[in-house]
Amino acid sequence: MQIQTGTGRFFVENDGKDLAEITYSLDKDAGELVIDHTRVSEELRGQGTGEELVRAVVDKARNENLKIVPVCSYAAHQFEKHPEYKDVLSGNTGERD
Repeated sequence: MQIQTGTGRFFVENDGKDLAEITYSLDKDAGELVIDHTRVSEELRGQGTGEELVRAVVDKARNENLKIVPVCSYAAHQFEKHPEYKDVLSGNTGERD
């Protein structure tokens, strides 16, 4: 499995079919990446793919000196589960639509 980068997302595909993805938007003014959606297909579920996608956004935030707002419930859970991500967690964790 290889995580690929797209505009506003990281994803895993096979034979042109998206098997997993995490989407985010950049709030340049706030210096934040807002994670709004994570999806993992049944085919990859239970293999740590979702965690790897969240880690890819964390790495991007660290490399670009940004903070993360985990609006997506899965991403928010990963931030609770991984205290080592605290350095990129934004204080702005309110719900956004």
